[in-house]
Amino acid sequence: MTTPKKIPAAMRNPWRLGTAATVMASAIVLAGCGSGNEGLQPPPSNVLPGFIKSAVTTKSYDGNSDDLLTAGLGKTGLASATAPAIANAAQPTAAELRRLAIWSNYRALVDMTANGGYGRFWGPNVDLNGNDTLGEGKIAGKEYLAYADDGSGAQNVSLLVQIPTSFNPDQPCIVTATSSGSRGVYGAISAAGEWGLKRGCAVAYTDKGGGNGAHELSTNRVTLIDGTLQDATAAGTASLFTAKLGSSTLAAFNAQFPNRYAFKHAHSQQNPEQDWGKNTLEAIQFAYWALNDSYGALNGSTRTVRYASGSITTIAASVSNGGGASLAAAEQDTSGLITAVVVGEPQINLRLAPQVSVAQGGVPVGAFGKPLADYMTLANLLQPCAALAPAATGAPYLSALPSATTTALRTARCASLAAAGVIAGTDTVTQATNALALLHQNGYQTDSDLLQAPMWDSQAVPAVAVTYANAYARASVADNLCDFSFGTTSATGAAGVTPAVSPMLTVFGNGNGVPPTNGINLVYNAGGSGAFDHRLATADASYAGAACLRARWTSGSLNASVDAIRVNANLHGKPTIIVQGRADALVPINHASRPYLGLNQVVEGSASKLALYEVTNGQHFDAFLGVAGFDTRFVPLHYYNLQALNLMWAHLKNGTPLPPSQVIHTIPRGGVPGAAPALTTANLPAIAASPGVNAISATNGAVNVPN
Repeated sequence: MTTPKKIPAAMRNPWRLGTAATVMASAIVLAGCGSGNEGLQPPPSNVLPGFIKSAVTTKSYDGNSDDLLTAGLGKTGLASATAPAIANAAQPTAAELRRLAIWSNYRALVDMTANGGYGRFWGPNVDLNGNDTLGEGKIAGKEYLAYADDGSGAQNVSLLVQIPTSFNPDQPCIVTATSSGSRGVYGAISAAGEWGLKRGCAVAYTDKGGGNGAHELSTNRVTLIDGTLQDATAAGTASLFTAKLGSSTLAAFNAQFPNRYAFKHAHSQQNPEQDWGKNTLEAIQFAYWALNDSYGALNGSTRTVRYASGSITTIAASVSNGGGASLAAAEQDTSGLITAVVVGEPQINLRLAPQVSVAQGGVPVGAFGKPLADYMTLANLLQPCAALAPAATGAPYLSALPSATTTALRTARCASLAAAGVIAGTDTVTQATNALALLHQNGYQTDSDLLQAPMWDSQAVPAVAVTYANAYARASVADNLCDFSFGTTSATGAAGVTPAVSPMLTVFGNGNGVPPTNGINLVYNAGGSGAFDHRLATADASYAGAACLRARWTSGSLNASVDAIRVNANLHGKPTIIVQGRADALVPINHASRPYLGLNQVVEGSASKLALYEVTNGQHFDAFLGVAGFDTRFVPLHYYNLQALNLMWAHLKNGTPLPPSQVIHTIPRGGVPGAAPALTTANLPAIAASPGVNAISATNGAVNVPN
């Protein structure tokens, strides 16, 4: 059963960065020097890091009825499109919510189709050598769960450590799995957690201050660390997130905007992204404590330190926002907590040096190194129109709206953009072509032309634009920034309806932290007929709101918060691999991995151990590869993330050189959309030890990527 570990105040101590030498030295100081009482002092006691402010909850899993990787579902259960059952829908248990969270988060980051590779190239049943030898792939072990906080209860960053029973205490290792996107604490379980558990490593997770911290304002209910619900007042500082609203403000807001929700990433007013690196480092420190708690020698009722800080091989690994957090953590780490880094498609914001430049085939790219606040608000403005450009014809369709409705919205958006002077042209085709060209000028690859439509239609880009604008503005939910809010809607899109079943009940399990999610939609409050789903609130899909978000960036009002999250690309000589798809239309490679490579080369020079593997026909969302049109055109980035982790392991353990930076030219599966032939290694060339003409160069900050 779940066991809270109550840590006495006397046993708490701020275990800050930079104390590794102190901790290690304390274990070897001679006792009684000069007194004739020679000998070593006993190892120090295992002291809980000072940033842990909650009780530590532990639970063991037998690897059969329940486990670390699949929550008892196994390879077969994870593959099922049917969500795990909840016995009482009105009151899900913590165990049921955990199972649902693992099922949904696992499926969110990888292609779950057999033809696409699940069960053959990756999955719980596939061993580290790529063979189907692990059966259902359940992994027994123990979990430690707690909040990191500054004492206010306002941060409450979830930290989770999984220790598999296969962990070898004599050859310890840690892999981080910082959540992707704004997902909950299991938000990188398939991206990095699975590989780490199969290696027998402890896995250090964190939701990095986002997660599914949701506040149902109409009922004043909030989520707790295990996903169960409680009244916000009763929960107090145990809440994952509670919006900062006084009772009178809350009542007035509910009267004007019924059935709305506040989300932690958007509405914590803390700009949580500035702490993503610190959160990842704290997850590692918590993992050290948990390993010492499990394997340190008993000294009375306490454990001693077996693993001094910095003594365990640790790979910081994740994707997307988790990848950016891993790079930030590696930059901030000056005490040796992180040994190496392996990340996919990192969302990272750079403090560029003037020497950095990016070219492809010797031709400078349209733009590079822009922060997310810039390129995302621009994409949100332009993508609906750009989707009608001839170059985007035949794009995969990801909208639940009828195609005729979508076409009308796109056409109207083009007209509004032209009327505002953002784009040129008097007919829709010319306007759309101009909108797409403007995206190219701002760093979007032509490789991603067919993805401009689905990135907006899936609401990935609008959701991120609204959430991050709120976060960077440190806006309250009551601010209704640019007239956007999060709420339930009717079948016709009208906002403010009371849901038949509250989405809060399962938001911890199904939510991704960035509405639209789990029945909570993105609402535009200034539509002609009132508040509606943002796509339907006006004829041009809430153009005025999108233009307002864009203006928040161009006016400079978000600059301070964006400057606070910028990184310097100084990895302190840590061996690092970045994998990214050239066709990424959510986090364009020209604003992420390519300029990061250049900046790192400027900062570290010959000491740099960073390699970039750029994958053609790779895009941001592997989970979309099961959708018709994605399956025929794009390949899984996850395949190369796994290869990169294996390469890094061989480098750390055997000294095998890392392959240099290179372009990997993949071959799409082709065939009929929705029925592409099975993925094979013929589609997926290996990362080459000697890439030859495919090598990516970075000289004095100038990055040149071969075509």
